Amino acid sequence: MGFQQGLSGLSAASKQLDVIGNNVANASTVGFKQSRAEFADMYATSFYGVASTAAGIGVNTAAVTQQHTQGNITPTARSLDMAINNNGFFIVKAGASTANSAGTIYATRNGQFQVDQQGYIVNTSGDRLQGWTASTGGVVTQGPVNDLQLQTALINPKVTSAVGMGVNLDSRMTPTAGTTLDPTKTNTFNWSNATTVYDSLGNPHNLTLYYQKAAPTTTGTDWVVNAYVDGNPATAPNTFTLNFNTNGALTTTAKFPVSFTPAPVNGSATPVSFTVDYTGSTQYGQNAGTTSLTNDGYAPGTLRAINIDKTGIIQATYTNSQTRTIGQVAIGNFTNPQGLQPSGNNHWVETYSSGPMQINAPGSGTAGLLQSAALEDSNVDLTTELVNMITAQRFYQANAQTVKTQDQVLQTLINLR
Repeated sequence: MGFQQGLSGLSAASKQLDVIGNNVANASTVGFKQSRAEFADMYATSFYGVASTAAGIGVNTAAVTQQHTQGNITPTARSLDMAINNNGFFIVKAGASTANSAGTIYATRNGQFQVDQQGYIVNTSGDRLQGWTASTGGVVTQGPVNDLQLQTALINPKVTSAVGMGVNLDSRMTPTAGTTLDPTKTNTFNWSNATTVYDSLGNPHNLTLYYQKAAPTTTGTDWVVNAYVDGNPATAPNTFTLNFNTNGALTTTAKFPVSFTPAPVNGSATPVSFTVDYTGSTQYGQNAGTTSLTNDGYAPGTLRAINIDKTGIIQATYTNSQTRTIGQVAIGNFTNPQGLQPSGNNHWVETYSSGPMQINAPGSGTAGLLQSAALEDSNVDLTTELVNMITAQRFYQANAQTVKTQDQVLQTLINLR
């Protein structure tokens, strides 16, 4: 009986050392979760149960369970590096470029992602990150998850159709209205400001607005605005008037039409027509200035940067200063994470024991929040593992001594005459 007990102890100690060795080997693996060996005693039973004097027949490795505790989060310099703070897993699917083209779904805590040649967000194994793709208007609808893809190609330009121009005109200025405007002579106007407008091909054009103050009346003050594009007067009418009451508030229609024909002709649609909206403009006794400026047109642009917020919303910034919502990262949760089946490459597979995957947006349900430009370290504590290794070594040595002692007892019995 002693041989059986000792051998089972040696086997259990060997298994424990295997688990500890695997933990130590993965101490630097991003998103790795340490395991522990769990043991149970063994008894030989009969129809009438276990005798009260039974010594037991050894130990059995009951399970090797993973510990899904939070690892330390380390900042990085890459916006596509992500860490989950609290519960949940990234959801990835084996892409068509991998050997598993059927699209097996995996769970992982490794947030090391990058963009492949097709613009998909993938991990080092080529598996595609899952989430919800935003509509052209930037709205994310949380239906079935799909492959997240960035628009890395050139985005089309948009012709300017509306300019928002909030200004404050200095009421202390001397009137110049009635003087023939000459943009090269500053004494023919009171103030000017400018912005860029775009034609249908995305070519930029400089819109400059010159302001001439009229003589104030008992009801208010008029300002004549002259629109020039690329140094030339806009297509007639190129002037319009802003009227401010005695409290400095704008009282006239705030929107004015402006149109021009690019010169020289560049192949874009002509004429280029848009409105200038002066809503919110004022006339107060302080220096003239632009208080707000919007423009719905833009030049073509390419992807410049990616930002992912804590709720998983992915925003792309382009070289034309446009920002677009690409989609949202999905998080998978399980009722029993310890029931997941490890499959290598920092992946887990759903099992009956783990329960079905529950998909949520970061920060909703039981899903944790995301931290962009950061990675979750392995939760292995090397100090603890090395102490456990010493304990397992002693465990192994003690069981080996049991076998040795039993051998000596048996040898004594054989030597009896």
